Amino acid sequence: MKTLLPFLKPYRKECIISPLFKLFEAILELFVPLIMAAIIDKGILGGAAGGIRYVLWMGALLVGLGLLGFGCSITAQFFAAKAATGGTANIKSALFSHIQKFSYSDLDQLGAPTLINRMTSDMNQVQTGVNMTLRLLLRSPFVVLGATIMAFTVDAKAALIFLALLPLLTLVVAGVMRLTLPRHKKVQSQLDKALLHTRENVTGVRVLRAFNKQEDEVEAYEADTDLLSHMQRSVGRISSLMNPLTFILVNAALVVLLYSGAWQVQLGSLTQGETVALVNYLSQILVELVKLANLIITITKALACAGRIETVLLREPSMTGADSPILPAADCKESVRFDHVSAQYSGGGDEALTDISFCAMKGQTIGIIGGTGSGKSTLINLIPRFYDASNGTVSVGGVDVKNQSLDALREKIALVPQKAALFKGTIRENILWGRQDATDEEIWQALERAQAAEVVRGKSMQLDEPVEQNGRNFSGGQKQRLTIARALVRNPDILILDDSASALDFATDAALRKSLRELPGETTVFIISQRPSSIRHADQILVLDDGELIGLGTHDELLNNCELYQEIYRTQYPEEVKA
Repeated sequence: MKTLLPFLKPYRKECIISPLFKLFEAILELFVPLIMAAIIDKGILGGAAGGIRYVLWMGALLVGLGLLGFGCSITAQFFAAKAATGGTANIKSALFSHIQKFSYSDLDQLGAPTLINRMTSDMNQVQTGVNMTLRLLLRSPFVVLGATIMAFTVDAKAALIFLALLPLLTLVVAGVMRLTLPRHKKVQSQLDKALLHTRENVTGVRVLRAFNKQEDEVEAYEADTDLLSHMQRSVGRISSLMNPLTFILVNAALVVLLYSGAWQVQLGSLTQGETVALVNYLSQILVELVKLANLIITITKALACAGRIETVLLREPSMTGADSPILPAADCKESVRFDHVSAQYSGGGDEALTDISFCAMKGQTIGIIGGTGSGKSTLINLIPRFYDASNGTVSVGGVDVKNQSLDALREKIALVPQKAALFKGTIRENILWGRQDATDEEIWQALERAQAAEVVRGKSMQLDEPVEQNGRNFSGGQKQRLTIARALVRNPDILILDDSASALDFATDAALRKSLRELPGETTVFIISQRPSSIRHADQILVLDDGELIGLGTHDELLNNCELYQEIYRTQYPEEVKA
């Protein structure tokens, strides 16, 4: 919680005002039994001529206290809600910002479902906990203690019952909280697993139906949710002990109080009104303990969730920019160099890349080809430093990427991933992700180069055409061309296309390759493709197999000296390869 408390600092005033108004409301409430005692002893049983008038005046005072208490309660609720919503909004912003700093390796280890759960479910629990804490954490114990003290002002001997009751109630509350806190953490972890299962099934629903696996997945999901339900019932049973145990203790005390009070009234050492006041004070304690019991359960959940959020906030990103970044020399002709580079994923076992060395000069086109799992995507992810090499050096502009600023490095690179990703908004807004200050003319130029101009012109609103979530109102090929345009509008020094033309027909793919060869300036282009035709005109082609570089050269050179490249080419163009 120490990490999260500073986020409430902008709401210090609200965090003070809310409990103060609740305490003031509690003070007003503590006077009610005394007024009732006075009404009974002086107004009803006193026998005075002005008894009715006295009862009316005291009744008016009770109404006034009720209205004043209501105003205090509303005010306290307003400031508590303001602090809770504002503070958790600050935490959400900080958490979201912190997640953006994580490397791909960090995100792989944490997992998207648990991060989503902590941003939503856990955060809601924390918000509820803060709200309830500001309103009741001081008020309920204050009323319990205040009622005990006020009972002593009525009758010290009878109030000893209250004094004996408090340690027992404290023991019950502390015991339940101690037992439930670790269990709530386990419940939230199991919720992560259920959310992961949900996410996988929703995103892969077409595959599930294609293989008719709905029933199997329903059974697996029910197993996850049954376990979650069992864990929730288990912690619920323990939490549910709070109310009956407190009721038993308080009602036992009430029986003792009524018995001893009746004797004292009969002996004349205690009035009927004072007895009623003592019973009211005990009732106040009971009501507040019920509130406190529910509050403890809420706080326990909130603390468990806050701990999970804090874990993410305290996790240092495994990858940071250099403390004293080095700027690449403007006259350096090298674009990218791999020097004996190896790479291994965390917990991945074998190396994904082994001893890779090559150099790409500015303005060159580099083709990368190989079988599934050969390390193609891993290789290009090392260039913008999404992952770090486990051995060797990756240099951009002649400077090791680890010695450069991450922002400056990635500002020079545009990457089009395998899975085309568009965001809800408009076509213009999606293209401007590449460069915020791009003009409409530059956007259309990028669309022309990406062979996407006809896609946009075919829409009624053109650049202002809405894009639905994940770009589901566009075909696979259209999404790929739009994501390529988004990268091209950036005018990057290094353009990386990670098998990003797989959904294009051969004619469009050929036009795109021709357009890329005509890019102005010294843009270095990396193209990953399963089609030899897409990379045959590259200045260098890298052939990867099981993480190793087994071929490096031009298309013609590799046809002569690289068996794997020959095999790949033969499967697609058998008539062009000589026996």
